[in-house]
Order: sequence, then structure tokens, then C-alpha cells
Amino acid sequence: MRGVQRGVLNGFAAGLGVMLALAVTVGLGPAGWLAGIVVAAAGNLLVARARVRHGVDRLGPGDWVTATRALIVVGVTALVADGTAQALLVTLAAVALALDAVDGRVARRTGTTSVFGAAFDMEVDAWLILVLSVQVAPEVGPWVLLIGAARYLLGIAAHVMPMLRRPVPVRWWAKVVAAIQGITLAVVATGGLPLMVGQAVLVVALLLLTESFAHQVRWLTTHAAPSVPETVTQLEGAPS
Repeated sequence: MRGVQRGVLNGFAAGLGVMLALAVTVGLGPAGWLAGIVVAAAGNLLVARARVRHGVDRLGPGDWVTATRALIVVGVTALVADGTAQALLVTLAAVALALDAVDGRVARRTGTTSVFGAAFDMEVDAWLILVLSVQVAPEVGPWVLLIGAARYLLGIAAHVMPMLRRPVPVRWWAKVVAAIQGITLAVVATGGLPLMVGQAVLVVALLLLTESFAHQVRWLTTHAAPSVPETVTQLEGAPS
């Protein structure tokens, strides 16, 4: 698929452009460059693989918004790895979180929703949450990494338990919970909250996430595969 091949090259070039912009504006050390390059390369290859699997030669309008979010998250990753420019890091994360409310709406209004689009959006959300949890862990405590690792731990469990690979019906509350994780982490990353307050709100976020995942696992273990038009896989709370 020529469109997929072009997408990989263009996406990686755009990722390099983001890192170059960061290097010129705020400076970017070796750790930031390495993290950004690895994430940009791996992310584009994974997206290309998903496009081939789903037969997507051209991205839809909503997918382009998600792709923009992905580039922003590459920048956030580079800044977290570099350990600098906290204010810019939080600003970029906030923009990525705000656009999370846009891509699904654009896809629905243009009639271009797809399983690929939902999965793409989900993976961008999951990576941003993981990176933000890494950012706040030194201050809040290593336990907060459970928030960022939750989606990936569920993915590992799905390889062991095939029943967890099945799609689940979209649950509105789970979408809210997923949004809470990113927003809460971004707020704590600003450093504007007292330590105990930040820890408390993140504990609540983790409890909500645990309940959401528990609901998903319980549904999968007690129901047959759903026959609904709109489903997501693995991470229950990902908007489409």
C-alpha cells in the first residue's frame, strides 16, 4: 500500500521536525533526542502495521487529528526523557488532551469512524498517560506508574487469556475515567498542587481506572462476544 509507505516516511519526518523545533526553542539533550526518535520510529511502524491489517490506505479527517496528537506526544516524550522545559511539557500535554475531544467528533461528523481510528486514538492516549506517569513518579511515588502501565499490563494479560482479546461495548463512564487519568496527571505535572493533594487525586484516579478495568474483565468473562457496531479493544475507555 503506497499510502501506508508514504505515511511512515512522512510521519517519521514530522516527528523529527517536532524534535528539531524543541531543540531550537528550549534545547534538547541526547536523552530527549533518543527517546523522541525511538518513539517516532516505533509509533509510525505500528500505525503502518495497523493500517495494513485494517485495510486503511488513506487516513480520515479524525485520524489526521489523532496523528497530530501523536506528534505532540512525541514531543512530550522527548521532554520527559530530557528532564527539561516542564512548563512546555505540560502545555503540550494539555493540547494533546484537548484534541482528544476533537478527533472522535470529527470522525463521527464526517462519517469516517473506524475500528482503526478507535485503536489509533487509544494507543496515543495510552502512551501519553504512561509518559505523564513517568514524569510525576519521582515526586509522587513509583506506584503512580500503575496508571500508565495499566493498558499494557492488560495487553500482556490478553496474550495469556484469549478471552480478554475480544471487543467490548463502549461504556460512557469508561471514557470519562480514561480522560480523568490524563487530565489528573497533567495537573499534577504542573507542580502547582501540594504533594499530599497530588497523591490523593492520583489515588482516586487509579481507583477509578481499576474499577473500569475490573468491569471490562468481568464483562468479558461473563458474556459472549458482543455484536455491536461500535467497539474498542483492550482499553475500554478509549474514545473513537
